Amino acid sequence: MKRFRTFVMTVTMLSMAAAQADYSPVPLYWKTLRPNEKEIYLFAYLTQVYDTHKSLINEQGRGDFTKWYYENRAELSYNIFDVLDTTDVVKFVGWVDDFYSQPEYHERPFPEALEYAYDRSQMKEQTLLERYESLLGKEKKKPN
Repeated sequence: MKRFRTFVMTVTMLSMAAAQADYSPVPLYWKTLRPNEKEIYLFAYLTQVYDTHKSLINEQGRGDFTKWYYENRAELSYNIFDVLDTTDVVKFVGWVDDFYSQPEYHERPFPEALEYAYDRSQMKEQTLLERYESLLGKEKKKPN
């Protein structure tokens, strides 16, 4: 188990480093996992982001880098943890799979897949058009 956790942590750190690059190894790795392994990986990733954020606060305070890390990684992880109280992790795995099944997203970084999954988790009681617009990032027009 210790070797598996070390492996997951290594892959997670590599994915975060590669998130700024055009290529990320995580999509390829994600596709090789079985469904139960994807659940473990997702939870390990979220936990690692949480632990990293807490360590940054303890070691560096709430400076610029800690703020950047919160806004670009930790906030989304915290939001997903909150949603996992009411939404099964299997749904999140399915949404990440859906993200990576789309040809234009095959090599996108893992945080983008998580953002997609989180957005999908927030689409309760919306019409199909509203869902489509929110996935495209368009603002919903309100009638006057």
